[in-house]
Amino acid sequence: MSTTAKQKILIVDDEPDILELIEYNLKKEGYQVHLAHNGQEAVAEAKKVLPDLIVLDIMMPKMDGIEACRIMRTMPEFKNTFMVFLTARSEEYSEIAGFNVGADDYIAKPIKPRALVSRINAILRRNTGTDEVSDNKLEVGDLVIDRESYLVYQNGAKVVLAKKEFELLYLLASKPGKVYTREVILKNIWEDSVVVTNRTIDVHIRKLREKLGEMYVSTVKGVGYKFEYTN
Repeated sequence: MSTTAKQKILIVDDEPDILELIEYNLKKEGYQVHLAHNGQEAVAEAKKVLPDLIVLDIMMPKMDGIEACRIMRTMPEFKNTFMVFLTARSEEYSEIAGFNVGADDYIAKPIKPRALVSRINAILRRNTGTDEVSDNKLEVGDLVIDRESYLVYQNGAKVVLAKKEFELLYLLASKPGKVYTREVILKNIWEDSVVVTNRTIDVHIRKLREKLGEMYVSTVKGVGYKFEYTN
């Protein structure tokens, strides 16, 4: 892929099999892949190669992924580097801790190569502007979201959404995989309205799921919501 040829990814995990699996699949996509085995190695390697994206396991010897991410986020050279956590742990607190130190996304083990590559492609497109957006029309998976007509088409069938439901969907789908906090959603969709609460967001998310299905909008507990679409 021409869009990935110049992009560098650093994979950090203490399990050789995991490193090999991710390296193989990302190299097939044309990415330049670098490896590290713990948080200390990750910081040192990142300084040398300046990757566009870093995939960090959370539980590692010497220095875990949370601490490595926290350290790198204090360094100017990694201000715009994407940080993605890879972990087998599903506890809510570990996910929240990851976002608190500056993670951009969170991928759970066991790894599904196609889903992992799809997620990483989507994350890196946030910087390259290669999302399929044209004339206020956004195409993601089997959805076409037309901002001019405020209509959504799912597999060619028209889905009518209320104005705020549409704006919420468009915001989330404009950057698949990006987690939007409740505060950011309120600011972008409802601006300074004093009558809107977090409950309002929950209701609109529920309505989107009722009309489109459960597979598009994911809840990141304690943080917010994100749009996800995988084949």
